[in-house]
Amino acid sequence: MTRVGVIGLGDMGSGLARNLIAAGFETTGFDLSEQRMMDFVAMGGMPADSPAAVGDGAQAVFVMVMNGDQARAVILGDGLSSTMAPGTTVLLTATIKPTEARTIGTEALAAGLRFIDSPVSGGFPGAQTGTLTMMAAGTPETLDAARPVMEAVSATIHRVGTEPGEGQTVKACLQSLIGSIFSATFEAAALAAKAGVSGEVLHKVVSTSSAGCGVANNALEKIIDRQFEGTGSSISTMYKDLTISLDMARDLGVPLHTASTAMQLFQAGKTKYPDGDNWVVTRIVEEIVGAELHRAPEAGS
Repeated sequence: MTRVGVIGLGDMGSGLARNLIAAGFETTGFDLSEQRMMDFVAMGGMPADSPAAVGDGAQAVFVMVMNGDQARAVILGDGLSSTMAPGTTVLLTATIKPTEARTIGTEALAAGLRFIDSPVSGGFPGAQTGTLTMMAAGTPETLDAARPVMEAVSATIHRVGTEPGEGQTVKACLQSLIGSIFSATFEAAALAAKAGVSGEVLHKVVSTSSAGCGVANNALEKIIDRQFEGTGSSISTMYKDLTISLDMARDLGVPLHTASTAMQLFQAGKTKYPDGDNWVVTRIVEEIVGAELHRAPEAGS
């Protein structure tokens, strides 16, 4: 049986682990949270006491942490590069800055490891159901060898480049678009609320129109049901992703007017509701206009 590993067992990493186990891979994992480790063991995973221990004997390890500093710490130095055998593969599925991925990947390759820079899209539902979209950058040989483990967690694998950082670059472009769709949806929800349109009506119209898409439809559903926490889509993650998109745009001299507006809305939402999910940004606009969008009109309204 092929042994694989997952470092970072939160909303996304737990989904990777779940689907790897279901596909028959012997899966070792590590997370700083004791509760997440207990949940991982309950689903059939083998706990490790450090990131380095995850790499011991593993043919492939997924790294699903929050930022570039964490990715560097668990991959390089006394992390995975100290225990993984030459020719085994690190799959960076976290979203970090392209420049960070380029540096980490170059050093991992120099240490004799194979490296795949493959951020993902699909959020919590995609991670848990194994239907993520992967934006994978690596040599053809490396991607071919890792295909079985990648297919265990993903429904769609795009080969977007061969060098570290190229996957993150595509993800940054994608997130600038997703963030913009989010912000437009939040504003439309507040407009409908102020105008007296029911959430059910708006959701049905949008989801069956040319404006409907997975991002807008899901956001509207969460908004009208007032599900602003615990949906597996932390506002901190999207906020971080938008900062990456805007940093890259600044470095390249590309104006991102709409994504910049989205960033400011997410900044407001994160400041007031730091424990909320993406949709909580709607509450910021609702509070300004004095109206809330619910699935059905509230009694007495």
